[in-house]
Amino acid sequence: MTEAKPSVSTPTPTTAPTTVGATTAGTPARLADDTAQGKTTIAASVVQKIAGIAAREISGVYAMGGGVSRAFGAIRERIPGGGAGASNIAGVQVEVGEKQAAIDLDIVVEYGASIVELARAVRRNVITAVERMTGLEVIEVNIAVNDIHLPEIEETGELPVVQSARVE
Repeated sequence: MTEAKPSVSTPTPTTAPTTVGATTAGTPARLADDTAQGKTTIAASVVQKIAGIAAREISGVYAMGGGVSRAFGAIRERIPGGGAGASNIAGVQVEVGEKQAAIDLDIVVEYGASIVELARAVRRNVITAVERMTGLEVIEVNIAVNDIHLPEIEETGELPVVQSARVE
């Protein structure tokens, strides 16, 4: 009598797409965790808000977004119901896939800050915050510095006049 060996079937692993494919505009929530007890999904707007807050935490970042997006954001905040939603985070665009996220930031830097060092600190803080809070792998954080904030301009509305020294 021959002994029958039990048949072991190895389930084929299901692989999630590794490419980033969904943007924040009207995207559904993305899978962050899938267990036997249930699924956890995270909306792209959540990743967008986390990235925006993390970027603003760094000293030397004056504002997010370019001049036009900041102006539209200020107008949108004054409209009832216009301040809600993913598109309200000025200067932050995200693409979220099943397991990964890519983030684009537009920032305004305080005059005097080292832009290279500031960009490194912002990138590091955004990656840490998004990965820690969502479990998504951040594959890239692109930073565009659109402007430099000069405190003198804000107070007077015009560039400071530089007086040349006169020798008598």
